[in-house]
Amino acid sequence: MTYDAGSGHPGGSFSMVDFVAALYYNHLKISPETVDDPNRDVFILSKGHCAPGLYAVLGDLGFYDKKEFRRLRRLGGLLQGHVDRKVPGIEMSTGSLGMGLGYGNGVALAKRMDKNTGRVYVVLGDGELQEGNIWESAMTSAHYKLDNVCVIVDHNKIQIDGYCADVKGIAPIGAKFAAFGFHVIECDGHNMAAIEEAFAEAEGVRGKPQCIVMDTEKGHGVSFMTGMAEFHGRALKSEEMHKAMAELGSKWGGE
Repeated sequence: MTYDAGSGHPGGSFSMVDFVAALYYNHLKISPETVDDPNRDVFILSKGHCAPGLYAVLGDLGFYDKKEFRRLRRLGGLLQGHVDRKVPGIEMSTGSLGMGLGYGNGVALAKRMDKNTGRVYVVLGDGELQEGNIWESAMTSAHYKLDNVCVIVDHNKIQIDGYCADVKGIAPIGAKFAAFGFHVIECDGHNMAAIEEAFAEAEGVRGKPQCIVMDTEKGHGVSFMTGMAEFHGRALKSEEMHKAMAELGSKWGGE
């Protein structure tokens, strides 16, 4: 998608795609037929610039025609550069960081007030945790004991300007969320067995919100992208694309 568009955010999409796939295929109660069901699960990608990683899953599950993959960020195409509610299956237009958890709290409170079931999952980038409104929202989650809220931190350690630790340190993430009243789970974000175990544990928690800190790598799965801030917002060039797809074992067909 990002190669065809000539722009986008492949690095952060690769860091989250393992746990997003596990969530959608094995846990989330949502489908193209139930997008308006008040009892559906709600997924919010607060780090909305990593839209391609989510679009890939939604397209594969039939929320829209996969032909749209070729029209990412193109005039007249369905798929925006940041996730947008015009896209079937997208619950919140995001990309201006820091807002996803506050919105998710509102959805969770509405479900409680309306006596609807369904959980709310909010994916935050670790660089996004530098924004103060995340922590205001975290206080709200805990104060109202929103046990239907699960925060997932994509801890890939890199933001647009470099390593999070160099720009503004955010460690220790788990201890911070625990201090704010969350049930915290630390997880290898590229190990499917560990991811499944973490989601199962979170689903069983009562009386408090959950935070799963996914230990991930920016650009995971492609050697020259892994751990590189450069690919936060840069599409691959032709020779890079061929190398990447060869490493991934894809039968991608070319230009």
